Amino acid sequence: MFRKDFLFAVALTVALFNINTAQAETEQNETPLTSLYSFKSDPFLLKWTFEIEKKRSVARVVHTETRTFEEKTLDHWKQKQEYLWSLLPKEKFIINASAYTAAADECGKSDGITASGIKVAESRTLACPPSYPFGTKIAIEGVGVLRCEDRGGAIKGNHFDIYMETKDEAFAFGRQNLVAEIVY
Repeated sequence: MFRKDFLFAVALTVALFNINTAQAETEQNETPLTSLYSFKSDPFLLKWTFEIEKKRSVARVVHTETRTFEEKTLDHWKQKQEYLWSLLPKEKFIINASAYTAAADECGKSDGITASGIKVAESRTLACPPSYPFGTKIAIEGVGVLRCEDRGGAIKGNHFDIYMETKDEAFAFGRQNLVAEIVY
């Protein structure tokens, strides 16, 4: 037992002596032990960090390139009209639906650009009252799911206008009371 303790004490003394000697040599050379390794210049860490940053930048570019103009525009409106989303009806409701076209005699212009800044599209564009934020998706019985993208002077209360390509289609649709539901 005494012999093991003695050998351990000798080994510990030698180790401490070696450490002190190394420190003394380092102090003479004025190069601290910490300067022997720096994570900032580690080639493995530099390569690894570069690869991670490269993947992140590619992911950012891919994410921004895949978003359409319509999605970006509606995201802008969603933030701007955030307070309106909580006021939307939670259950089915009746709308007084009519149809419109992008003709100059109906809209005052003929470029097809809606109040939200998006170009009209059949089976997608819906003119809604101001209490409905742009981007709201509404399922309308017999018509399908349309998105609120436009406004109009006569669009108030429960009156909604469905965009159609031709005046013949719009006149044939007429004015109807339909069941609708918000699907966001």
